[in-house]
Amino acid sequence: MDIPLQPPVADPQSQRRHDRHRFLRALLISLGFIGAIWWIKMIELWLGTSFSWLGVRPDHWTGLIGIVSAPMLHGSVEHLLSNTLPLLVLGTLTFAVYPRSAWRALATVWLLSGLGIWLFGRPSTHIGASGLTHGLMFFLFVLGLLRRDRPAVATAMIAFFLYGGMLLSVLPGDPKVSWEAHLFGALSGVLAALLWGRLDPAPPRKRYSWEDEDDISPLEDELAARQRAELEPARPNEVPVLWQHPPQPGARVIDFPAPPRSERDS
Repeated sequence: MDIPLQPPVADPQSQRRHDRHRFLRALLISLGFIGAIWWIKMIELWLGTSFSWLGVRPDHWTGLIGIVSAPMLHGSVEHLLSNTLPLLVLGTLTFAVYPRSAWRALATVWLLSGLGIWLFGRPSTHIGASGLTHGLMFFLFVLGLLRRDRPAVATAMIAFFLYGGMLLSVLPGDPKVSWEAHLFGALSGVLAALLWGRLDPAPPRKRYSWEDEDDISPLEDELAARQRAELEPARPNEVPVLWQHPPQPGARVIDFPAPPRSERDS
């Protein structure tokens, strides 16, 4: 996957401040969306009514409006609570690590998951943000496999460690749960990763000295060879063998008799 690289950071402190600001911005975006869906639920409870008629209704033209409105609606407080923390975690990770592609990915998951439900879903009313959570999880996970830079891999590992169970929830299970929203949200997340995964540049990779050896010009190579020749000692013509001593006057070689044959055979 051909991904542009960020230029090297000249001021680490400025980069840390930028990263902190980007994380806080991502957190505020996620909290703002969560606050909006909680506000809608509070209005429903206060009025004693339900806006579920604004959900996705397959095979009904009036149900097309749910493609836009269904992720903002939830059947109960428990349903909303189950989506709140995944939206906070996955949304913050998406906007913090991929600020350029996050809005495009969110729009892709939002619209295509709703359209898939309307085209192929069961004849019922589908509401809830679980399609978004599945789409964001698959978006982060697939980008970790495709990009393989450190932030992408770390984000994919966090998303999979916390919400890897979403891989199984795309299959039919509880008839009261819209597995169609999970499935088409996941497929939309994979498509968003393939479409927009190159928009955010990867962090600069550390370059080692040995990687620059191929970039040395012939003149620089010759100068380096001369410097090595000046530092290295001259090669000796003859190297004496240290274990061959000259005969000493008065030296005597003592011969040890061989053991008897019977001792050798035992």
